Amino acid sequence: MKQLSIMEKLKETSSFLLNIINTKPTIGVVLGTGLNALSNEILTITEINYSDIPHFPLSTLESHHGQLQIGTLSNKNIIAMKGRFHYYEGYSMQDIAFPIRVLKEIGVQTLIISNAAGSLNPLFKRGSIMIIDDYINLLGTTPLVGEWHHSMGPRIVDMSQPYSQNLIAKIEEIALKNQIKLNKGVYAAMSGPCLETKAEYRMLKLIGADAIGMSTIPETIVAAQIGLETLGLSILTDECLPDALSTLTLDEIIAVANSTEPQLTLLVKELLKEI
Repeated sequence: MKQLSIMEKLKETSSFLLNIINTKPTIGVVLGTGLNALSNEILTITEINYSDIPHFPLSTLESHHGQLQIGTLSNKNIIAMKGRFHYYEGYSMQDIAFPIRVLKEIGVQTLIISNAAGSLNPLFKRGSIMIIDDYINLLGTTPLVGEWHHSMGPRIVDMSQPYSQNLIAKIEEIALKNQIKLNKGVYAAMSGPCLETKAEYRMLKLIGADAIGMSTIPETIVAAQIGLETLGLSILTDECLPDALSTLTLDEIIAVANSTEPQLTLLVKELLKEI
């Protein structure tokens, strides 16, 4: 049986969704681990299980609901990914970033990516929010390796400004008005699913990372290729200080993410009013 190209899959997936969606979402949101409260604020028009969408990957984590939610928030048409995909789940980089290409095809122009991450900066405390200003890709590859067609965007992609300084300035102003402390720093990603060792945390600090996670960068790279204005936000769920390291469970990560969600939700809702 002939294997479909990315462009053929993209056409089939976007056509399927456009036949279901009555509104044209211009803003996309990727909800990371434990970050589902924002979806409760969306006035839902349609929800579609990933399993019903042609060529869409499936979430394998319990904390990721595995649905596309289409509706309105702050009077803006929005589509939220309730669950993302990770390299450690066995997906290729192209699979991980495929939904971002789909969002572009159905009308999305602005992308907000959220995640739960560990803090490497001793000034960035557990339970706070970090704006991602730049990234360090330690995943070993990117979703741009392999198949390419000119309609996918440029072959060589400039990454001098992967995150929108315009959106960063807006959300910083909103945080100031609402007395929400925001950090701003560099996000690094490693493949996981194991957490890092003390030696790895020391290395990450030495190379300039302020936070460490297992996602977000593949989506960011493809978003840059296809011209989406992108904002990245991390909830810092633990402090990765090598000399004061304690054991950590997924339940603890999710609990901290849940406790910080109200602030993140407020920031995103107010930001949408200005987009």
